[in-house]
Amino acid sequence: MAKETEDKELRERDLRPGVEAVLTRNDLGFYLVAEHMGRQVGQLLITYEWSDWRNAFFWWIQSVYVAPDYRRMGVYKSLHIYTAVEARRQGNVCGLRLYVDKDNEIAQGVYKGLRMQETHYDMYEIEFELDPERDDAV
Repeated sequence: MAKETEDKELRERDLRPGVEAVLTRNDLGFYLVAEHMGRQVGQLLITYEWSDWRNAFFWWIQSVYVAPDYRRMGVYKSLHIYTAVEARRQGNVCGLRLYVDKDNEIAQGVYKGLRMQETHYDMYEIEFELDPERDDAV
């Protein structure tokens, strides 16, 4: 998924425990999976950001993937709508957020079609190189 969408190679030693952490710790987030006839055809990850301004959480949509044969068939839309309905049901979620590559016009169109709005914020980051031998990960 990361190779296809961001041309990024992921390290197995980080990926597996990272996914397992989300699957075993509800405080980190959760995955939604779309299936068709027993086959996984789409997924997304929800993580949480606390907003002190709003006294509520934003849910961040991450790790979005739809299998190539199922794109433009409403798979992401179904996952997105389910996410939005569940977020509103929680009562302590003030919105949904995601980031998208500036050149990915197709994804931007999908998100806009689902009533998401471009914000006036740009994203900045510093990425740290972590010790691969660390055992204090989540």
